Amino acid sequence: MFRANQANWDARTPVHLASRFYGVDGVEDPSALSARWFAPHEWEDIGDPAGLDVLHLQCHLGTETLAFAARGARTTGLDLSGASVAAARGLAARSGLDVEYVQGNVYDAVEVLGGRRFDLVHTGKGALCYLPDLDRWARVVAELLRPGGRLHIVEFHPLLVALGPVPAEGEGPELLLRHDYLGGRGAVRRDATRTYTDGPPVEGATDAYEWSHGLGEVVDALVGAGLTIARLRESDELPWPRWSRMVRTESGGWRLPDSDPRVPLLYALLAMRS
Repeated sequence: MFRANQANWDARTPVHLASRFYGVDGVEDPSALSARWFAPHEWEDIGDPAGLDVLHLQCHLGTETLAFAARGARTTGLDLSGASVAAARGLAARSGLDVEYVQGNVYDAVEVLGGRRFDLVHTGKGALCYLPDLDRWARVVAELLRPGGRLHIVEFHPLLVALGPVPAEGEGPELLLRHDYLGGRGAVRRDATRTYTDGPPVEGATDAYEWSHGLGEVVDALVGAGLTIARLRESDELPWPRWSRMVRTESGGWRLPDSDPRVPLLYALLAMRS
């Protein structure tokens, strides 16, 4: 399954590089766009990263990774996909930023990174669903952190993942639960030529595997690895409109209209190693 996911993300990379969604094609300094991937409350939790050793796990093109380097952090990105790592290095070079990118499975991060430790480990939106075992992941994160180091997660809320994005034929526009909120039933195989971005279809490796993780599973895994939860925020905003009826907010995000129930779409978690 990991081999399939690696091949799938290799195939996605050229599509994403050319997409309007990421918006990096032809941009002289891609780091100038990196701020749009973070909400103000996320930087509130992160604080000033200048001078810190920061690791971004499952970094893909490194669009979020660049934001830390642009703010003065000594930054490293790790990703399973060799094509993504190569693309991320190219974007960093165009931005004139010194970012180290390493290819590797997140479960092997301690060994791949030579036992180095970091002040801050960050993982962004749409990453945890590609990991089958959160307990093992949390133990790896704990090993990667220095004493006093912090883990910052911004993830799609499991409720958002459980809500079907497109109504079936004959249904109205109401959001319905179509997928598992809780994990425990193994991987879900997806075979699609389109990704979450615009652009041409993915060619070749279209199979991918994802795992559901409820919010309680994430928290329990981190506490079990010896980390202390410092903050957990749930937000009704997304950085892009998943549904066409979403409306723009003052902060630049997107939320469902007032006529819809107010539900969490994103969560941000800050944890610390004692």
